[in-house]
Amino acid sequence: MPDQLAQSAAGAAARPDARPYDALLLLSFGGPEGPDDVVPFLENVTRGRGIPRERLKEVGQHYFGFGGVSPINEQNRRLLDALRKDFAGHGLDLPVYWGNRNWAPYLTDALRELAADGHRRVAVLTTSAYASYSGCRQYRENLADSLAALTEEGVAVPRVDKLRHYFNHPGFVGPMTDGVVAALEALPEEVRAGAHLAFTTHSIPTAAADASGPVEEHTTGGAGGAYVRQHLDVARVIAAEVAARTGREHPWKLVYQSRSGAPHIPWLEPDVCDHLESLHAEGAPAAVMVPIGFVSDHMEVMYDLDTEATAKAAELGLPVARSATVGADPRFAAAVRELLLERAAAERGDAVERCWVGTLGAGQDLCAVGCCPARAPRPAAAGEDSPFA
Repeated sequence: MPDQLAQSAAGAAARPDARPYDALLLLSFGGPEGPDDVVPFLENVTRGRGIPRERLKEVGQHYFGFGGVSPINEQNRRLLDALRKDFAGHGLDLPVYWGNRNWAPYLTDALRELAADGHRRVAVLTTSAYASYSGCRQYRENLADSLAALTEEGVAVPRVDKLRHYFNHPGFVGPMTDGVVAALEALPEEVRAGAHLAFTTHSIPTAAADASGPVEEHTTGGAGGAYVRQHLDVARVIAAEVAARTGREHPWKLVYQSRSGAPHIPWLEPDVCDHLESLHAEGAPAAVMVPIGFVSDHMEVMYDLDTEATAKAAELGLPVARSATVGADPRFAAAVRELLLERAAAERGDAVERCWVGTLGAGQDLCAVGCCPARAPRPAAAGEDSPFA
């Protein structure tokens, strides 16, 4: 009996401490799960922009080509399963919920469920790793919208804290690096050594890129602010690690994809298809497309890279491969647990050891006032300017 008591006490002492958090919310973009969902989903995404329904039907052809189903919801289900398994395997007794910005399960419903289940302090993981308006502040605005709506209903809403950007966490970078090595191996042997790496991410307006990150980090002259700086830092880390593992250096460049919006507004360039044309013209023997800007293989990856860019490469006669995204990799699930526990320790005032690679260090826990601003200021939760303390 004494030995059993000692073992029990040791187990309790080793159990991870998530206080003050009593739940984790996975917050994602959402996507249609059938042909009838496509246009309503796009109406949600573009609400307030006055885009005609007929134009949305044209845009929806990307989804109709995949049966009207975006892969993102199924990938989130896999990530939820990976998170729950990781938490259970490490003695972390914390429920995981899921809500989307633009499709079911909706964020407001998820927060309502959290409140009904009695949760009062919720950590939030968004499926966007970098600083930008659409990748960070807009999620915080959506949180504020949902919390405000529930407050009007008389719901006692929980406090929500968004976990920091994880673009340079080893659990995000490691699986990406493995994916590049595997993609290189998938290329024909005669072109493998000279293959170029095209690190690709979602293009955004240059004005939004320049204003990304805390105010004191904003840059001018199209240098890209935190959004570009963070992607470049991760690309350097991955390229260096790939060189160390393969014994050869591969030229690389950060390029962009999935541009939308009015053509007269400047967006980040070059586009990945234009870059492939340039590589071919310069005599590059092959390329690997590395979607470092994406957590999983959702529509922008499957259509813009696997379909459109791959077709462009075939037209050029340029051998290409596409490396894997992180998805539900167990290392990423472990990274989420580490991010949660480090934030919990910080909230308790305990010593915090943060994991990161590259040169930029760990991101801030709280988004500062003016961080990644929108053209029209709106309330945003989970930051220094949050109206929900």
